[in-house]
Amino acid sequence: PSEFLSNSCGGGVPAGLGQKRVPVPRFARNGFVLRVLILLQFLQETLAAVADNAWICHFVTEMCRQLSSYNGLPLEKNFLYKCIGTTLGACTSKDLVQKQLQELLETARYHEEAEREGLASCFGICAINHLEETLAKLEDFVRSDVFKKSVGLFSLFKDRSDNEVEKIKSSLILCYGYVAVYAPKELVLARIEADILKNIFQYFNTKVLGIKVETKDLTLKLCLIRSICMISQAICNGVKCGDFIFSRKAELVAQMVEFIKAEPLEAMRTPVRQRAMIACTYLVYPSSAPVPRGNAPAEPAPGLGSRGTGAGMLYGDTMGALKDLLKSLLQRNLTPHGLQDMFAHLGPWIKSSKEHERQRAVEVSAALLDFYLSKLNVSTVIPFYNLGVLIALFSPRCSDSLASVRQHAVDCVYCLLYIQLCYEGFARDHRDEMVEGLKALKKGLEEPDFTVLFHTCNNIAMVIGKRVPPDQLMSLLLAMFEGLADPDKNCSRAATVMINSLLKERGAVLQEKVPDIMSIIHSKLEEVDEEHIRKAAQQTVYILAAQHKSVVVSSLLGSPLPFDSHTCAMWRSLATEPTLTSQILEQLLEKVNRDVPYKESKSFPLLGSGSERVATPLPLAATCALYEIMSAAESGPAVLGLYPPLFVTLLLRLSCTVGVQLPRNLQSRERRSSTSLGPAPRSLQPCSCAVETLKVMLIRGGSEEVARAVGSAGGWELMASPERHHDGIAVLAGAMARHAGPRLPLIVKNLIPTLNSVFDSQRVTTTAFFAELLNSNVVNDLILLETMMDNMTGRQKDSCMLVRMLALRGLGNIASGSPEKVRKHGAKLLASMVNGMDDKDDPQNLVALEAMSSLSKLLDHLEERDIQSMLLHIAIRIRPFFDSEQPDLRQSSIVLFGNLTKFSQGHCEVFVEQILNGLVTLLLHLQDPKPEVVKACKFALRMCGPNMGCEGLCDMFLNHLQEERSLHYGEFMNNVCKHLMQCYPEMLNRLILTNLFYFKSNWVDIRAAAPMFIGESLPAPLASRALNLLLKDPVPTVRMKVAETLGRLVRIL
Repeated sequence: PSEFLSNSCGGGVPAGLGQKRVPVPRFARNGFVLRVLILLQFLQETLAAVADNAWICHFVTEMCRQLSSYNGLPLEKNFLYKCIGTTLGACTSKDLVQKQLQELLETARYHEEAEREGLASCFGICAINHLEETLAKLEDFVRSDVFKKSVGLFSLFKDRSDNEVEKIKSSLILCYGYVAVYAPKELVLARIEADILKNIFQYFNTKVLGIKVETKDLTLKLCLIRSICMISQAICNGVKCGDFIFSRKAELVAQMVEFIKAEPLEAMRTPVRQRAMIACTYLVYPSSAPVPRGNAPAEPAPGLGSRGTGAGMLYGDTMGALKDLLKSLLQRNLTPHGLQDMFAHLGPWIKSSKEHERQRAVEVSAALLDFYLSKLNVSTVIPFYNLGVLIALFSPRCSDSLASVRQHAVDCVYCLLYIQLCYEGFARDHRDEMVEGLKALKKGLEEPDFTVLFHTCNNIAMVIGKRVPPDQLMSLLLAMFEGLADPDKNCSRAATVMINSLLKERGAVLQEKVPDIMSIIHSKLEEVDEEHIRKAAQQTVYILAAQHKSVVVSSLLGSPLPFDSHTCAMWRSLATEPTLTSQILEQLLEKVNRDVPYKESKSFPLLGSGSERVATPLPLAATCALYEIMSAAESGPAVLGLYPPLFVTLLLRLSCTVGVQLPRNLQSRERRSSTSLGPAPRSLQPCSCAVETLKVMLIRGGSEEVARAVGSAGGWELMASPERHHDGIAVLAGAMARHAGPRLPLIVKNLIPTLNSVFDSQRVTTTAFFAELLNSNVVNDLILLETMMDNMTGRQKDSCMLVRMLALRGLGNIASGSPEKVRKHGAKLLASMVNGMDDKDDPQNLVALEAMSSLSKLLDHLEERDIQSMLLHIAIRIRPFFDSEQPDLRQSSIVLFGNLTKFSQGHCEVFVEQILNGLVTLLLHLQDPKPEVVKACKFALRMCGPNMGCEGLCDMFLNHLQEERSLHYGEFMNNVCKHLMQCYPEMLNRLILTNLFYFKSNWVDIRAAAPMFIGESLPAPLASRALNLLLKDPVPTVRMKVAETLGRLVRIL
């Protein structure tokens, strides 16, 4: 034997071996162990040739005696154990076999690893021919006194350490494993659960007072794992294993998982994790499939210790075990669904925030996908339904912070695309030029430079975009959006790069999915608060809009009002490219104009029976969208190009929102947003929204001075006021005339059709705008005067009184804007003014007031012959307004009367008659309670004086009725009456009768002034009787004036 053992480590295969050989277990197929097995086969054949049982029995006895001689030589002793097992297997004496096995169990040095391995292999080889005897002897030994003494509290063997009990149990457990793997499968399968596993777990589980105690002994754990692995291998290799029901499989898997969980996470110190994974591989592997290469637990070379004790080698072995375990799981369901199940578990690790976890997960994934591709055998073309989800899982990792992860991620994408090609019907050896190009891109992933990485990711996305089938594109994008929340910022950036690259490449086919994509973008902006994500998301919106403008606009318009910050950012992203921005703005303008701006809604019954105007949602949303786009500085060129239609649409939108309410559902949102914390939100009120949008349009369109001028004059606030809206529009028009004149021709052209709008508010706004433009000479310079004047004249018959009034104002403004044109169009202008004063549908006389004010301005630029035909009519028409309750009407009519006197030379006698008819009124209104009316009367009387033919009266008017000069009314009236009696004695009765009318005037000051005129004009007796009537006036001031007048009469008498 010693000579035989000396060759155990070398030598070739002997020639002429017999046919019967010792089975070669798969776990033993490495160089060293294979040589040992060849020698064992040689021994087996030699024993068969000898065929002498007595000699064989003596031979085995002798080998057992020599075991102790090889203490300290683990390699040789281990081989000797195998030789003993081989010889016992050839021995036909069962008694001798049991005797020798008992002796081996009693004398083994259990604390030595090589001894344990040799003893277990000896029992395994012996079980090839003596299974029953081997199993019986193992059970007998446990029940024997020798074992009990070994495991007793007070051991009789003093050279044994306290933990040798665990070493004995480890050896016995290992023996059962070798027995299972070597014994004939048709015999051993029936004994696995009933005997082998039962005894193994009896040795492994320790109970104290009936409670199971977890063992801490590493050797015992490793031996249990190896035995289970060998038992599983025996079941897989069994001839009838397909019919074998392994009822304890789940229990064994659970035990292996417990071992793995018990290992420390921060370090890898023992091979327990690796060996347990290998055991699980055998436990879960389908019996019909071949055992993966490299899965078996390699038998340690005796004397050299366990494989993989070095940290690097141990890590590599453990990773290999994990890969093989997962491959075995995948092999059970080699379908897209099985692949999906696998990566549902790996996904969190692939996206882990810890680098080492990502590195391992992606490395394992690459191995799994390569295995899947190598095993794939597609007989029919079926859809790879989860391709998009899986590519989205790996492609962002192409920019991972770890170079190894980036490289493996490309490998994963590479395999996935080839798997897809296989499912499409291509042969497995088919090579696609674009997919093969991914390998070339791996070079660009070696550098950590962000620019290079993202450029490479863009190229990878282009390959993916060209090879992913249409039905997978949406799932790919949806899953890729999930990558925006990746803890690795490089990967989240890569996800955005790839999303945008895919949309550029394939977005044209996604029209129906655009609303879903827009919704996802919004939700991701809510979830991820990263600047690069926001910018990339805005780029995504821009790309979609470039391909599907209408859908993107409609989708964004469907966002809840008021727009939140993320929706606003999405709108602003549409301002980056002038051509697209112009098209988007045009669509929004069309949305503003398409629907009615408001709807009439009945008020709540308790608030009255009236109605209110409620804004319609689409124009409101479109207005808000216009504001957001134009608030971006990049929108400037597009706004400039669409300046006239933008200005006109927003101006008319503003006109239709004055006094309009939000829908009730939006009113509650407005209140909530106004009370929420954070920066004050922009008002959603329709009018405020329209004002702000028009303002930002002017600023972005290069008319900052217009916006500033309107703001300085309070124009924006006036525009929002229902009562002063037209005044605010006038401020805007004036600012436009001063600072944006060249823009006006197209604006005017676009506004003219709205003069016939069905909405009064739009006609009012347009007319007010035109009216103020006519106040500037710019309309004459731009050759707009005649056009605008004709349109203002055409508004004379408008159903809206305010429009008619503003039209007259505009025509009157020609006097200040283009005075040189007044005479040319005098007849038309005068006719319009006269028609205005004759307006029948003017209960408040506002149109007449505007006509009189405008005519006064025009008269300064007309000659007598222009107005002669209308002079008398105008004078008679305005006379009733002298006593109007409205101060403005009194003032305007009196001023106009004074201006008319300039044209009375050709009608002197007739017009003097009109002067005398109004003289008493003008004189009494010098005491009018309104200073502006008093001022107007002074002006009119000064203008009338030269035409009255009374020099003294004329001098008095010119001297005493100067605007800045105070008037002593009593003395003044005394002198006036004297001149009247001298110059117009025949008119006294008519003047007195006129004066008596004012005894009942509503104005106290006028009633107090009237007695003074009578007292100076009537004979004393008549005056006394007339004045006595006023002594009963309820106002003391009036009675005092009557008393003063009566006092003067007494002195006269």
